[in-house]
Amino acid sequence: MTGWVEKLDAAARSSGSLVCIGLDPDPRRMAVSDVAEFNRAIIDATSDLVCAYKPQLAFYEALGLDGLRALEKTISHIKNIAPDAVLIGDCKRGDIGSTASAYAKAMFDVWDFDTVTLHPYLGVESVEPFTERADRGAIIVCRTSNPGAAELQDLKLVGDGVEGTLYEHTARLASKWNTGGNVGIVVGATYPAELATLRGQHPDMPILIPGVGAQGGDVEAATRAGVNSDGRGVMISSSRGIIFASEEAGTYAGSARSAAETLRDEINEALEGQN
Repeated sequence: MTGWVEKLDAAARSSGSLVCIGLDPDPRRMAVSDVAEFNRAIIDATSDLVCAYKPQLAFYEALGLDGLRALEKTISHIKNIAPDAVLIGDCKRGDIGSTASAYAKAMFDVWDFDTVTLHPYLGVESVEPFTERADRGAIIVCRTSNPGAAELQDLKLVGDGVEGTLYEHTARLASKWNTGGNVGIVVGATYPAELATLRGQHPDMPILIPGVGAQGGDVEAATRAGVNSDGRGVMISSSRGIIFASEEAGTYAGSARSAAETLRDEINEALEGQN
């Protein structure tokens, strides 16, 4: 059975791209009012330029039942138009027991995501329901792009055989939990030094890298710091920088394609410079 990590590697090779597009619809900025229509046009314009799509569930939940119906249509369209792309449910869940199992059932059996983002603060019990299925998996929030992340993630750990920062320990735990080869980590593009450190410590684990585009992360630095020895193993994610490249009804899909193509080319140029 092929899992999401193998699917990611195949998608990156076939598309020649490490781009992940975050589908975060904001009615205040959308060129058309219908969320499903908006997403459909973005997907149609970019399906050959990406290795993954990442709907952030909060944007759909904020729109109530209409938003959830739009998410359903969006997922169905991705499955039809870009079946080889990894579909990431950016839900950042984190709970235990029957609640975690219910979250996993929702994300995989109802929404049909390949993998999801998780907060690991409750430990292994919050992760196991998502990793026990070989065909699915989890991406553990580790070192995020926001400035306030340092309040927790940069804490120095001393004692009990644990050294380094909390984010390094989180990555070590993710690696420990990766017995099925279906766990990755989230590391923001705005911290390329930390990204390089984590890649060095975990040479084979997939990394979701948000923070380029609107958040200002350096594409070249993030690419070089994050890729594995094969020049793959990452999903470099941009949301607003692509889907809102234009806010005009007649041009938003084409502008999204241009923005995605530019990001893909910047990433590939960084890889060529590394060789």
